[in-house]
Amino acid sequence: MHTLGKLMHCYAKQKELDQLDGVVETAIDGVKFYRASHSSPRQPLVYQSGIIIMGQGDKKVYLNTREFSYGPGDYLVLGVPLPLECEAFSHNDLPIYGIAIDIDQQLLLQLTNKLHNHLPQPTSSAHSECGLISERMDHGFQNTCERLLQALLKDTEAEILGRSIVMELIYRILMGPKGQVLFDLAKYDSHYARIAKALSLVHQDYAKPLTIDNLAASASMSVSAFHRAFRQVTLESPLQYLKKVRLNKAKDLIAVEGRRVNDAAHQVGYTSLSQFSREFKRHFNTTPKRATN
Repeated sequence: MHTLGKLMHCYAKQKELDQLDGVVETAIDGVKFYRASHSSPRQPLVYQSGIIIMGQGDKKVYLNTREFSYGPGDYLVLGVPLPLECEAFSHNDLPIYGIAIDIDQQLLLQLTNKLHNHLPQPTSSAHSECGLISERMDHGFQNTCERLLQALLKDTEAEILGRSIVMELIYRILMGPKGQVLFDLAKYDSHYARIAKALSLVHQDYAKPLTIDNLAASASMSVSAFHRAFRQVTLESPLQYLKKVRLNKAKDLIAVEGRRVNDAAHQVGYTSLSQFSREFKRHFNTTPKRATN
């Protein structure tokens, strides 16, 4: 078993999470623990921005036509929230373990400002980067992850050292081979940061009649420049992205909160129930009514 898997197994035992199927908060703000008992088939989900570290089991995520595989020894970084398709694989009937870490904007700005004083200023690439990166852990990154999990096993260490260890993880990503994504996210005038701002509007106001003009204005970009940068970051068009966010939210309303199909459709911004049902079935390969089962 991978060292991170052993530590996550100890955490699940200590916190009595042996039967968990889902995600729970930990004692360190912005750090969540994930456990699943079994493999799961490919299905659409919206991943929030953050860092994902697997301890046991493997996952594949699909962003439009691109595929990313990760497991113990890898890390995944989402600079922005993204609608993905995900499948998970357990091995030898063992549970799947992972942790998800929020990227705190204040921490990120604090680190990039300090690095600006010590390193030549990184220059943004001519094109915005995709909002999802995966990378193999080096020794320093894995060591930091192990110390984060060890801190979670001791409440005092979690409270006193947790934030500084999270800061170190973000630092190691910034200094890694694909750290430019987070550097660009911290620059308010970069195309990447502007698209991130527009995505925040989508996730806040998805039920409203948002248009490309609205979103481009929120990013302070022309419509053509916005459309091009949006597709580079998300690998989706703005309207496709908005549709996937609405459909995933509707599924949660129906399957988790028990809302009626027509109520869920209305709450996420659909005015036509037939259009909602058609797009829901195309996206999830099942009808809204069957999503309640």
